[in-house]
This record gives sequence, C-alpha cells and structure tokens, in this order.
Amino acid sequence: MMSLLTVAVLVGAYLLGSIPFGVILTRLGGAGDLRQIGSGNIGATNVLRTGRKGLAAATLLLDGGKGAAAVLLTHALQPDLALWAGLAAFVGHLYPVWLRFKGGKGVATMLGVSLAAWWPAGLAFAGVWLAMLAISRRSSAGGLAGAVAAPIAAALGGQSDAVLVMLVMAILVVWKHRGNIARLLDGSEPKVGEG
Repeated sequence: MMSLLTVAVLVGAYLLGSIPFGVILTRLGGAGDLRQIGSGNIGATNVLRTGRKGLAAATLLLDGGKGAAAVLLTHALQPDLALWAGLAAFVGHLYPVWLRFKGGKGVATMLGVSLAAWWPAGLAFAGVWLAMLAISRRSSAGGLAGAVAAPIAAALGGQSDAVLVMLVMAILVVWKHRGNIARLLDGSEPKVGEG
C-alpha cells in the first residue's frame, strides 16, 4: 500500500506536468488560444506556427523543465520515487487535468525527465532528435527518433530502473504521434515552419 507521501509526490508531479505552458504563453503573448491554431497541439512546434519563435523556445524549455523538476525535486525528498515522479509529470503533460485531459505529445517533457534521470540518455535523446530534425526537417520525426533513443541509451548504460520508465514514455510518445506517423509514411507531414 502506498504511503500518503508517495501519493502526494506522484499527484504533485502529475499536476506540475499538467501545466500547459504553451497555452499560457501564447495567451499572455497575445497570440490567442493555441488549441485553435495549426495542429491544435499545446507543444512548442505548434507555438512556432504562431510566428513567435521566442514563445516557442520558452515553451520547449518550460515543458522540458517541468519534467526535469519533477525528477530532481522528488529525488531530494524520496529518491526511490524520482523516476516515477518523472513519469507522472510526463503523463500530466499528455493528459492535463486543466485541459480536460487533452494535452501535448510529450517530446520536450520526456527529454527533461531523461536528462534529469540519467543525463547520458537525455543527451542521446537530444542528439538523435536534432540530427533527425536536421535531416528530415520534420519535428515529429526528430521527436520520435529521440524518444526511442533514450531507453536504448539507458539499456546500453545498464540503467535498468530508468529503462522501464523511459520505455513507457517512448511508447506513449509513439502513440500520441500516430497521426504524424501516418503522414510521415504518406509524405504529407509538414516540415518545420509549414502549415
């Protein structure tokens, strides 16, 4: 049976992950409701479609930061829960209570969790993401490749605890990108800066 502290930590991490920074920043920046723009997604790629590169960069950093913060803060309180708190924050981003459980696709938040949980996996994630983005010019392809790279890196590094959490996150990232995958396969997925 979970202790009250465990429940509080995991719920707190979920609520932290649920903060929709893209929606908040675009509203504060006068760009309107992000959910009515482009793909309707709440992440940095869709914020970029508003033409506000600064807001997109801030969204990317904050979405990644909340994942990292969940891991690092929990590690200070209850180290054995740190990875699970990261997963809770990630799930919060995908299914935020504040937006009727319609959230983002999790790439930036998974990157933050991965960097905080075991930084070599986070670096593998970032490196593969950027390389695939440069090659394909498609954000979804970069994010998918990076997400898959993280659990592989953790496995190669012998991080057995991190592998499970990163694998679950990678599977959820793939699931949330299933529409993008279909468009990548038929060649209709827009490049960064388009549509």
